[in-house]
Amino acid sequence: MTDLLYVIYPWVKSLHIMAVISWMAGLFYLPRLFVYHVEKAQSVEGAPEIFFEMEEKLLRVIMGPAMVVTWVCGLIMVFTPGVVDWQWAWPWAKGAAVIAMTWFHHWLMARRKDFAEGRNTLTGRQYRMMNEVPTVLMVVIVLAVILKF
Repeated sequence: MTDLLYVIYPWVKSLHIMAVISWMAGLFYLPRLFVYHVEKAQSVEGAPEIFFEMEEKLLRVIMGPAMVVTWVCGLIMVFTPGVVDWQWAWPWAKGAAVIAMTWFHHWLMARRKDFAEGRNTLTGRQYRMMNEVPTVLMVVIVLAVILKF
């Protein structure tokens, strides 16, 4: 099994990077859609339904699968012997940030459900502020992996 993990490692790492890029794009874009949903949708007839569909498809077709592939590939890399030295702080920092990113993804899913059920209570400004969360987490993850502190 170890030999197989070494053979597929470059492919898994490549797929992981592509999935992370897709997931991050969604994590950056969905809060922005929520800003426009709050601030603009009511002024155009039929716009709320369009926003509902865009938000739902972004989550279901892009973000969800990208998150799953990110996690699966990440775990495969973690279980490849010699890749992660758990005595360093960086894998723990990255792991914590990835868990926080996953929590944020699920938080966004709950906000989309609030919109769909007419229960949204957040403002465009609040969604703009939440749009910074994935940026901060991305910085932690990239620095942890590259600097290996």
